[in-house]
Amino acid sequence: MQDAPIKLAVITGSVRGGRFAPTVADWFAGQARKHGGIDVTQIDLVDFTLPLVMPDFGEEPEASTKEVVDRLGAKLAEADAFVVVTPEYNHSTSPVVKNAIDWYLDEWKAKPVGLVSYGGQGGGLRAAEHLRQIFAEVHATTVRDVISFHNSWADFEADGKPASPEGSETAAKNLLNQLLWWGIALRDARTKAPYTH
Repeated sequence: MQDAPIKLAVITGSVRGGRFAPTVADWFAGQARKHGGIDVTQIDLVDFTLPLVMPDFGEEPEASTKEVVDRLGAKLAEADAFVVVTPEYNHSTSPVVKNAIDWYLDEWKAKPVGLVSYGGQGGGLRAAEHLRQIFAEVHATTVRDVISFHNSWADFEADGKPASPEGSETAAKNLLNQLLWWGIALRDARTKAPYTH
């Protein structure tokens, strides 16, 4: 019997004006839709303007904040796997990505995360490495491969396609293969025994 498609959420991790993240996220989501075995949803964090200040532990957020948190939480909970498209700001990920991770726990637990980074000469790799440490704390597992676009503004054509598609598409396929394996394995495991740690 064939496994049901993995529900993959591709998260656009920048909300700055003039941001480049949607170009990268749209490209990756297109690769995922072509891959097979994957049902793709895109989550743009600009649509979930999370507050920068969280309430104290155990306290309920204000009503306007709670609406945003609940809405994003529902989308994250539906996913079997994630890809986070992250820029690199000051040698780390963007504040909106970190904030989105910190607001939730059960939504991330026992699910695989793929990382797609972009930036200047470093290609956002320092942001990706920081995210590995952060996701481990919320009991998510990052897959080995990462896609990194160095000097990313020159890596994409005006139509949003990579200037060197062969290497980029191969990297996307490898990342998606890993996410699909981990996504199926962890979904099956959560079904058999809920992850309660």
